[in-house]
Amino acid sequence: MVMGPTHAMSGAGAGLAIGAFLPVEWGGATSPTEVLVFAGVTAGAALLPDLDTPQSTLARSFGLASRALAHITERVSKTIYDLTMTRKDARISNGHRTATHTLWFALLAGAGTAALVSAFGKNGAIGVLFFMLGLAIRGLAPNWAKKQDWIYVTGLSLALAVAVWFALPASVGSAALGAAVTAGVAMHLLGDVITKRGVPLLGGVVSIGGERWWNFRLPGPLRIRAGAGMDRMLAAACTGVTVVLAYCVVRAPHLIGAPWVAGTFH
Repeated sequence: MVMGPTHAMSGAGAGLAIGAFLPVEWGGATSPTEVLVFAGVTAGAALLPDLDTPQSTLARSFGLASRALAHITERVSKTIYDLTMTRKDARISNGHRTATHTLWFALLAGAGTAALVSAFGKNGAIGVLFFMLGLAIRGLAPNWAKKQDWIYVTGLSLALAVAVWFALPASVGSAALGAAVTAGVAMHLLGDVITKRGVPLLGGVVSIGGERWWNFRLPGPLRIRAGAGMDRMLAAACTGVTVVLAYCVVRAPHLIGAPWVAGTFH
């Protein structure tokens, strides 16, 4: 897989783009601060598919709770694979890179987030922010997070979520947060498509060549190895794009036609 920091940084860039360009009537941002919130949610969601393995960055984010959730997700994913596989699909020993690495999961995660926020309002939003910001911290600051006990990461994500709750009442739009989560998961899938193994984007539903879990991936010479030079270059590129977008959002929103700029927000 592409490493966690690469996933998180690509998700942050996607979140900045969503926050800046999503129409306000669809729940888009009305201030630079809200855009940064979307970016944090999307950065966290970009780690979400790896909930299917206890060895992932995500599984370490909230101590025993996240590890237990990862074990459960891995078993559920393997069960889904076993129930839907065909004779041409390979047998697997665990559920990693199966059910949570599909387009169906990206859509379901976004829809579930939107439904949660729609049903519970700010309480639902604070829960989403707490979880996603905790993942984002792990992904965007891996070296710092690795030196800290999981409880510090949990405490920081809770503090940030509560601050957002009080400071940004307009940022609880269900459509916007749902879109941010779906985009984050999609960025993770895109990152894994370029690796040697690829991912089963249409897994469990669409059969390709007799396989329901056929892996989509680039041609051999274009595939990268996690943690190798190309992965680091990709992380650097995602960082560069994210920094430029962040600058435009905070300092030069007129360059991207942001809706909160005078004369463009109605």
